[in-house]
Amino acid sequence: MLQVPVPALEPFVVARARHYDIDYVSSDPDFVHAHVTALAPFLDGASLTDAVLDAVAEIAAATRPFDFTLDVVDTFPNGIVHLLPEPSAPFAALTETLWAAFPQCPPYAGRFGDVVPHLTLDAASEDVSGESTRRHVGPYVPARCRAERIDLAWYEPGACRVLRSWQLGG
Repeated sequence: MLQVPVPALEPFVVARARHYDIDYVSSDPDFVHAHVTALAPFLDGASLTDAVLDAVAEIAAATRPFDFTLDVVDTFPNGIVHLLPEPSAPFAALTETLWAAFPQCPPYAGRFGDVVPHLTLDAASEDVSGESTRRHVGPYVPARCRAERIDLAWYEPGACRVLRSWQLGG
């Protein structure tokens, strides 16, 4: 997965991961669980050639770092409770650029019509709603953030880690 880390929300997202599935809590100090997805799914390990990594590096270098705010909690129809970045256009542009470079990797495997940049917080259930999540995430928002890098993150139970990172703007 290619993702933009959001350290400001890391304490909340890590706590959520510990609650739901400790196997996905990374011990890698570079891994930031709180993120806005840039492109996922991405290529498997065997497909991560130098040419692929160079293409991502070029896109990262051509993308200027940008500021954004996370404050609005929303819920997708599938129950995923999330924060919406404002502005969202730089994230959407990054996803479009990556997808154009890797057309075999449509965002979210093409399952959703419009790709909405977001930071996942939780999943709705009998005990979780958008409102309850808003109360719990309250100490962390509004979060004024800066997108500064893209991480190539590997998700595997017991082995989540960052494979590579690229600074935005080179």
